[in-house]
Amino acid sequence: MIDAGKSAKTAFAAMAFTMLAALVAPQAGKAFAASEVKVVVNGTAITSGDVAKRQAFLRLQHQKADGKAAEEQLVDQTLKQQEIARVRMSVSKADVDASFERFSTGNKLTPAQMTQILNQAGVGVEHFKAFIAVQMSWPRLVNARYGASGKMSNADLVARMMQNNKQKPETTEYILQQMIFVVPANKKGIVGKRKSEAEASRSKYPGCEQAKVFAATMRDVSVRELGRILAPELPPEWKPLVEQAKGNTTGTRVTEKGVEYLGICSQRQVSDDQAAEMVFRQEDLNNAKGKDAAPENENSTKYLAELRKKAQILRP
Repeated sequence: MIDAGKSAKTAFAAMAFTMLAALVAPQAGKAFAASEVKVVVNGTAITSGDVAKRQAFLRLQHQKADGKAAEEQLVDQTLKQQEIARVRMSVSKADVDASFERFSTGNKLTPAQMTQILNQAGVGVEHFKAFIAVQMSWPRLVNARYGASGKMSNADLVARMMQNNKQKPETTEYILQQMIFVVPANKKGIVGKRKSEAEASRSKYPGCEQAKVFAATMRDVSVRELGRILAPELPPEWKPLVEQAKGNTTGTRVTEKGVEYLGICSQRQVSDDQAAEMVFRQEDLNNAKGKDAAPENENSTKYLAELRKKAQILRP
């Protein structure tokens, strides 16, 4: 798994929303001309209105905001969206909304105030949320496809350990299990009831070995084995719940599947090669913060290039 939230956070870092009041005023009330199709990507149209929103978005990030740059970004984003949809690996709307709320709060704004600012700036909240969704989903897709192929070589690991006083770093290894109290898409009104049931079950959770038998005593509860996950690999939506867990379960959270919590089968400190690699990669991500842009993952670049090569991209 990849810490998609950190990838998204790094991508947002260049946005100076504290200065938006000055940037927004000249654009307030601006009316865009009727949209025309600029590019068609595998049947999906990108309009001049979409390009104008991306230009406004780029200006907020103090990046080059000409039409060509905006258009190319949208082509890449559309290709990613299509591939994410094809393999069904998109984060949920709830995850995107939660990320938007955290981003608003981090900039000392309410979601309503952030929405107003984005609309006044000519970006629009839906355009921004679509960007968030791709930033959160795409790294997971890249990781799922390439997996171990992106591992550091033994020489790289040795070199990094030499920089670390010849010590192999430690991290926490978790063996995790996911308990899912299913909520059908057409019965979202029962989420509150299911959340109460999930919370009540946590005190009775018998441990990972008996979890499936335990789930069978309840209605519409499924168990998913997540296996070994190192601390740097924890998804951002689960990371604080796992780290703050008391006992053998985390708190609950609502997802697109229903209400879920994680069973912690075991946890221990490890310092093997995989753990060292994860720690070093996390250090690299942290070191990238504050730079103008996140470093492009080599596998991500390769994956996107493949999608572009196979795509039908038409410019009327």
